[in-house]
Amino acid sequence: MRLPIGLLVASVAGGLLSAAAAVLAMPGASMQFGLVMLLALLAYVLLDRSARRVRWAVAGGIGLLAVVEVMRLLWYQEQVVEVGWVSYGPAAEASILGPWRDSIDRQRLAALGLALGVACLVAGVLSLPSRGRRRGAATTALALLLLAWFGLDSTREFVRYPLSDLLGTVWPTLLAALVAMGALALSGWRADRRWLLPVGLFLLSLGAANAYSDLAAMWSGWWEMANPDQDAFLELGMAVSTATEDSLQVSSAVETMIPLAGTGLTAVGALHSSREATDRMGLLLMGDEGRDAAEDDGPSA
Repeated sequence: MRLPIGLLVASVAGGLLSAAAAVLAMPGASMQFGLVMLLALLAYVLLDRSARRVRWAVAGGIGLLAVVEVMRLLWYQEQVVEVGWVSYGPAAEASILGPWRDSIDRQRLAALGLALGVACLVAGVLSLPSRGRRRGAATTALALLLLAWFGLDSTREFVRYPLSDLLGTVWPTLLAALVAMGALALSGWRADRRWLLPVGLFLLSLGAANAYSDLAAMWSGWWEMANPDQDAFLELGMAVSTATEDSLQVSSAVETMIPLAGTGLTAVGALHSSREATDRMGLLLMGDEGRDAAEDDGPSA
């Protein structure tokens, strides 16, 4: 087995093991296998020298996502579970709100890395030549439907919170989702023959939308705890979720696989599309040279 193919197989295996660890409620192992998947995919992209048009942008995006995974893994390992008597009053509230806010700030930093990683992947996609395919209309319609669902779901969930405070927290994930959906709309004109690129960008859009929902839900729970005068019934020591009952609930395994699979399919699809465009350009040049040679030989015959 050649090294690039072996790296691609290792990347797929790492993603599957990450999902399996999530099913078994092993978040640390899930993040470790997810990191292995991203690093193997990064090595595969760097070793592919046939797609220079998109290689560095795609590699930069995967590298940023791997850094985000390292940050989350380190934060997870730093967590210390403290078990003791439940206390009440202002001191208990402060002891809960402080770490909660710190967790939100860390997630915002990870979300910024996510947004930059998605932006690099999209930059690689946009550097691909447009081939004028009719399939672009299908991906544009799909992206618009996804954007409408995302907008309606977000508005319904968080309309009763201060919009400026909410956007000040979730803007990196919101940016990542919008950028991924925009790239999905344009991917039909740049898609590879197997449609790996549009499928990957669709999954990447879902992953970014889910990251936005998670961060917004975390912030909204903290905001209700910090503003008890907003008619919110909270009890210390109990988990609080402000998501609506109609919101989509996914298992931890699916939630883990969506962004990993989206990153992998987007990267591989971009490489395939770049190679196909290069091969097509080479065939066109060979055809032009053949016609020129025929024209040159014609008068002499």
